[in-house]
Amino acid sequence: MFIMYYVVYGFLWLFSLLPLRVLYLISDFASFIISSVVKYRRDIVLDNLRHAFPTKSEEELLKIAKRFYRNLTDTFIETIKMLSVSDRFLEKHFSGNWEVINNLKPTGRKVQVHMGHNFNWEWGNAVAAKKLNFPFIGAYMPLKNKIFERLFYELRSKSGTLLVRATKMGPDMLPYRNTQYMIGLVADQNPGHPASGLWFHFLGRPAPFLSRPAKYAIANDCAVVFAFIHKKKRGYYEIVFELMEEKAETTTEIALTTKFVHYMQHVIETYPDMWLWSHRRWKHKWKEEYGPVLD
Repeated sequence: MFIMYYVVYGFLWLFSLLPLRVLYLISDFASFIISSVVKYRRDIVLDNLRHAFPTKSEEELLKIAKRFYRNLTDTFIETIKMLSVSDRFLEKHFSGNWEVINNLKPTGRKVQVHMGHNFNWEWGNAVAAKKLNFPFIGAYMPLKNKIFERLFYELRSKSGTLLVRATKMGPDMLPYRNTQYMIGLVADQNPGHPASGLWFHFLGRPAPFLSRPAKYAIANDCAVVFAFIHKKKRGYYEIVFELMEEKAETTTEIALTTKFVHYMQHVIETYPDMWLWSHRRWKHKWKEEYGPVLD
């Protein structure tokens, strides 16, 4: 595996040296192949879109799907580009209202940022570690492939991000429990065990959301910030932060999660092609024993 890792890394590094305009031509071709030839999860994408936007025509939904696939391949290409670009390049291409987070530093509170599966989080992770006055902790889902697990770990941590595994949050967070930090969590729906989630009406169907992010924020009296990433034009992104709770201990798990569900639905309806529609986010079916479906 040691040799194979460097073979893969070397090939991708050479690929990353291509100009961005050339890489986007490759992305256009890849997007056409996976959407129209291979039809990668196309049925799932269109089924999700039809339920989420029942008033849109089939033509409108196909246009959203087409833009989604291009954003998906762009994100993959842009992630590879990170192997060889400078911090200055990334900061030019990814901006944000970082002051919303930095202004919370004097409060002494930990900061918890909630967002969804919103393109392009990899560039955002790299730039956030440089722009924030806090140690930045990123929760991530480990990959089964050991070569790509190591590759992505190095990409995500080389800018200074402190990584914790989403599957091992408790032990991984122990070294930071007595420090002031900002942690970024992807907190949209579909917990592994639907009975443990909070169920909401979300984009046309009942969906379970994780309650742990809200529970953790309240237990640690964090300041809670919601965020989404906006694509200003191809290759240029902006993250938008909004302070939702300066003192999480003053709210409840249900109230905070409800705020996030409403926030996410508004963001997705405004920028529908920027969300990861290829996941089976409604694979769990609501059962009465799961509790009520909230609005």
